[in-house]
Amino acid sequence: MRGKDDEYDYLFKVVLIGDSGVGKSNLLSRFTRNEFNLESKSTIGVEFATRSIQVDNKTVKAQIWDTAGQERYRAITSAYYRGAVGALLVYDIAKYLTYENAERWLKELQDHADANIVIMLVGNKSDLRHLRAVPTDEARSFAEKNGLSFLETSALDSTNVETAFHNILTGKGDGFGHCVLPGPCCGGILLPWVGR
Repeated sequence: MRGKDDEYDYLFKVVLIGDSGVGKSNLLSRFTRNEFNLESKSTIGVEFATRSIQVDNKTVKAQIWDTAGQERYRAITSAYYRGAVGALLVYDIAKYLTYENAERWLKELQDHADANIVIMLVGNKSDLRHLRAVPTDEARSFAEKNGLSFLETSALDSTNVETAFHNILTGKGDGFGHCVLPGPCCGGILLPWVGR
């Protein structure tokens, strides 16, 4: 007998990438469990959690992989990019270096992930407006130049967390015609998916 968690139409893998300390683990826990941990520790290797959402009367089970941001785990995590339909490339709006490093993360993703992966640049910690180091317009311009969608989020106060994951899972709102669900919603452009 199958449990409720096993009932889904599509299973999509999404990866969270970016420097250590940008809030990837808290984005994951906010989306999958509606939790936030102020004392979050650095991820070692790779962790994942799941959540199912309804899209066009279909149940989509998101398998979200939280990858370590530290350099010493880079070789471990690159294999986990394969098979992902979406990626959230996360930086901290209050730490400019994490934004500068987004270009390096993007290259690594492009080197190891499927060519059709949907990528969203995510400026996290938008609740730290008073400490902002990365101008929104600059990040948006970088995203547009690289064919990425863009959103600012706060795992602390939940701002845009649902929207970011829903957009990456549906391909909506990226402006580039991507779609992860088969069917007329996306003009016939399909990304890799695992159905039953």
